[in-house]
Amino acid sequence: MTTTPPEAPTQRSFVLIKPDAVRRGLVGAVLARFEGKGLRIVTMELRQVTGEESDQHYAEHVDRPFYPPLRAFITSGPSVALVLEGDEAIEVVRALNGATDGRKAAPGTIRGDFSLSNRENLVHGSDSPESAAREIAFWFPGLG
Repeated sequence: MTTTPPEAPTQRSFVLIKPDAVRRGLVGAVLARFEGKGLRIVTMELRQVTGEESDQHYAEHVDRPFYPPLRAFITSGPSVALVLEGDEAIEVVRALNGATDGRKAAPGTIRGDFSLSNRENLVHGSDSPESAAREIAFWFPGLG
């Protein structure tokens, strides 16, 4: 008797394509990586991140010395906020994004192929189901 293994549960992740990616015209390339892997865009919006939104999104970092330049960067131009859905979406997004520091990210990842910075690292992806739920509710209120 052959049984099929259970499918991984569909999961949602929040992604922010940051101002450096938008400025450099990399939004399409970044989205192609996610879609090429089989993730589905649930919702997407071009938006200018405000200082208040930055403070809320990065609340755990507000008192750290690296936060003021991060805040200046994330509010420096438009970003693309989106929700992706698919099997193990959180882990898949993080693997596609690569290490936070683009100088150390593996080739083949978004950061490894397109970033040479720790701060200007093109993308943010939720790091856990709890973070994803919080970030999706913050950036897209009412999205189940």
